[in-house]
Amino acid sequence: MRPKLASAALALLALTACVTGPALERRGEVDAPPGDSGRLTIGSAGFTESDLLATMYGLLLRHAGYRTEILSVTNREIYEPALESGQIDVVPEYAATFADWLNAKANGPDAPPAGSPDLRRTMTALRALATPRGLEVLDPGRAVDQNAFAVSRGYAAEHRLSTLSDLGRAKLPVRLAAGDECVVRPYCEPGLKRVYGVDITAVDPKGVGTTQAKRAVQDGHDQMVLTTTTDATLDDFGLVLLADDRHLQNADYIVPVVNRARAGSEGVTRALARLNTVLTTGDLASLNEQVDSWRRLPEDVAERYLKTKGLLGTAGGPPWRISGPPGGGPGVQALQPPLKHPQRAALPPRHPAAQRHQPRGQ
Repeated sequence: MRPKLASAALALLALTACVTGPALERRGEVDAPPGDSGRLTIGSAGFTESDLLATMYGLLLRHAGYRTEILSVTNREIYEPALESGQIDVVPEYAATFADWLNAKANGPDAPPAGSPDLRRTMTALRALATPRGLEVLDPGRAVDQNAFAVSRGYAAEHRLSTLSDLGRAKLPVRLAAGDECVVRPYCEPGLKRVYGVDITAVDPKGVGTTQAKRAVQDGHDQMVLTTTTDATLDDFGLVLLADDRHLQNADYIVPVVNRARAGSEGVTRALARLNTVLTTGDLASLNEQVDSWRRLPEDVAERYLKTKGLLGTAGGPPWRISGPPGGGPGVQALQPPLKHPQRAALPPRHPAAQRHQPRGQ
C-alpha cells in the first residue's frame, strides 16, 4: 500500500519548508556547489505514474550506490518548497507544467505561460526559473505525458480519423467529455477550435480521463474525451488517441528535478540519465496499465521494467519508503520495505489523469 503523510506531518513539512527555503534576498544566486549526499529522499506526487517514476529513480540511484527513501506528498504546494529546502532531494516532474508552476510562483498567477509546445524553449524557461531556487533540472527523456484527445475506434474508422486535423477537416459536430474548465483553457476547447477547426458543440463536464468520461464516448453520448498520452485504460473502453499533429499541447516531457546542494552531482545525473534512453511514452502507458488495470505493485512493475531494459543487475532492490518528513516529527514511522498488501487487488481502478494534484494545461 502507498504510505501517506499524516495531516500533522504534512503541516510540519509545509511549515519547515517555508522556514528553511532559500532567503528571498539570495534567490537568483547560485552559491552552492553541486552536492552529493549519500542518502537521498525522492518525492512522489502519489498517483500511479509518479509512484512508478519515483520508484525507478530510487532503484537506479540505489544501484549506483545511494541510499534512497521515497516520500509520498500529493500536493505540489508542499513538495516543491520541500524540494527547495532539501527535505526532498529528487522529484519526477513535467517540463511545461513545472515551468508554469514556478513562473506563477515567481511572477504571479497572471504571468504569461512559461511552458510551450517547443521543448527547447520550455526547458530554457524552466531552468531559468528553477536555478534561483537552488533547483537543477536534468535533461528530459523520450517520455511525454501531455493532454490528449481520444475517440472510439468505430468512430475513427467510420470517418477515417487518425489526427485532430482529420477531425477538423471532417466538420463533424463533437460533444467533448472533459473537465468543466475545458471551455476556457487554451489547450482544450478554444485551442481545438482555433488550431484545428474542430466543431465543439458542448463540453460534457465529466472530468479528465475519468471512467465516466470514457464511457460516455464508448456509449456514443459524447464523441471525444480529454485524457493524457499515457492513459493506461483506453483499450478497455475501445478508444484511440487522435494525434496532436499541429502541436497544440505543451511539451510536458518527464524531467528529474533535484536539489542542487544535495543531489546536483554527476553521480546522480548519470544514474537518472540511464532511464532517458529507454523509457518511451508507450512504455510509460504500459507500466501505468500494469498497475491500474492488472493490479500489480509499482515496486514490482518498476523493477521488472528496469531489469528487462538491462538497467539493473543484482544490486539495488526496492527503495525504502517513509511515511513522514525526514528528520522526525508527527506522523513519522520507522523505515520499512514497501508493503505488499493482500487487499490491494480489491481496490477500485486508479485513473492517473483524474488523480493528478494539479490540472496540467487543459
